[in-house]
Amino acid sequence: MRGDRLVSILLLLQSHGQMTAKELAEKLEVSERTIYRDMDALSGTGIPVLAERGKNGGWSLLEDYRTNLTGLKESEIRALFVPQSTQLLDDLGFARTSEEARNKLIASLPSIYRENAKDVWNRIHVDMSTWFKRREKIMSFEVLKKAIWNEYKLKIEYQRMDGNTSERVVKPLGLVAKGSRWYFVASKENDDIRNYRASRILSAKPLEETFERPKDFNLAQYWELSTKAFIENLPHYEVRVEVLPSTLTWLKFSGRLVQNMEVENITKDDWVPVKLSFDTENEAKAYILGFADQIRVIEPKELQDKIIEMAESVVAFYKREG
Repeated sequence: MRGDRLVSILLLLQSHGQMTAKELAEKLEVSERTIYRDMDALSGTGIPVLAERGKNGGWSLLEDYRTNLTGLKESEIRALFVPQSTQLLDDLGFARTSEEARNKLIASLPSIYRENAKDVWNRIHVDMSTWFKRREKIMSFEVLKKAIWNEYKLKIEYQRMDGNTSERVVKPLGLVAKGSRWYFVASKENDDIRNYRASRILSAKPLEETFERPKDFNLAQYWELSTKAFIENLPHYEVRVEVLPSTLTWLKFSGRLVQNMEVENITKDDWVPVKLSFDTENEAKAYILGFADQIRVIEPKELQDKIIEMAESVVAFYKREG
């Protein structure tokens, strides 16, 4: 077990250049004290590991040091060959390249592992598309990709949530796939980083001016923090209802507007207490009214009157139309 961890430390340092003991401990799920002992062990075997102290310090390998580590375990080989999303690879223009790289990796494996690697594709398939939504069209996807790699500024026209458009100059930092939807991450002139839904970028014009990418920017870490902040700041409207048992399954599959659903204990008359969370009161009204007499509101009380008023207006409308 320790030998595998020492190899992992070497690979991480070769890949990242420099890492702190805390970062290594989190990656390998051990304590920092264990990492320090492992570094002593590596140093004792002649591996040139260097420790730099201070705020920007960490562990690294002696410059130009490299080791060839070809003894992959079977589980590691399977992990390498788990299929990726064909749609996302195609969006990025990597579908054919990925297949060619995969074939080269297979050819380099010992013969006893080749069939196992190929078998992964027949047992696992990744489909990032949704059942009903159409694939979003991104007008300037090629321009966005080139700007990210070449680090030049873009002037984009962006359609906001209210339908209005605005123009801004941005510094491209990365693309993030959330499900089958792409988001463009970029900083403005004041270095404030924002997320843009790629399909709402109506046009993107490359500028001749380049920019210096922040050395400490980590796209994955930024996206994780950004997503957490977005969820925490979402509007919140909570409703307590009771649902007929026969409708409960449909309730779970009709949760387009529901942030969260918590099923409680079944009551004596077989109505099931459920707590629902929505973004807004209007979303709650539309969702609950869609289930007619199969769901009844318990709290807040005023929501009952608003749903009755909504239902009466629907009936009156169709009577007039008829």
